[in-house]
Parts: sequence; C-alpha cells; structure tokens
Amino acid sequence: MSTTEALLEQLGKLTLVEAADLVKKMEEKFGISAAAPVAVAAAAPAGGAAAAADEPASFNVVLKGFGDKKIEVIKVVREITGLGLKEAKDLVEAGGKSVKEGVAKAEADDIKKKLEAVGAQIELKAV
Repeated sequence: MSTTEALLEQLGKLTLVEAADLVKKMEEKFGISAAAPVAVAAAAPAGGAAAAADEPASFNVVLKGFGDKKIEVIKVVREITGLGLKEAKDLVEAGGKSVKEGVAKAEADDIKKKLEAVGAQIELKAV
C-alpha cells in the first residue's frame, strides 16, 4: 500500500470534528483557505446565468417551405402539433406559418431537426 493510499485510509476514519480540525490546521500551516474554491464555484453559475439572459428564452418555429416531400412534412407537422390531416396540410401549404410558438431553445432545435430531416425549410424566430 502506497503512502497516499494509507493516508486516504486514515482520512476516511476521521470523525467530522477531527476532519474540521484537520482542515483548520492545514489552512494555518500552508496559508490556504478551503472556502475560496467554494466561493469561486458559487460565482460560476451567476456568470453563466448572465450569459443565458442575453439569449432569448422562447422561439417560434416557422415553416418557410416544404421542399419535395410535402407528405412527409405534413406527417411530421401532425406529430409535432397534434393537428388533424386537413389542418396540418393547410399549415404546410400556406408557408411562412408558425408550426409551434413560444417554445424553449432545445425544443425548437429538436423540431427544426425533425422537419429539416424530411426536406422542410425552417426558421427559428426569437420571441
């Protein structure tokens, strides 16, 4: 058993009070603070949230065209929207209409991928 493994074994046997005391002594001896990494980790999500605030929260998925596979596009539109055959056909043929409105970025991307896979032209508009 290496010294590192032996040390880990001993640390695993410490009580909470002994572990807290060990942390204090290490901070004093080495001039470090165990609280600093926690503060940095807590600040990181705040920065990520600020970046996310710049991106729109919801999108409209707009069908610009149906390409060569109109029937396949109608099937996917029906699956996504739950519309009946006639309503889905009318939506696809109208062009420039929203398939879904006010959806999250991930859902909008998923819908876009499904429709583009069958030949539709899609535009995501931020709301």
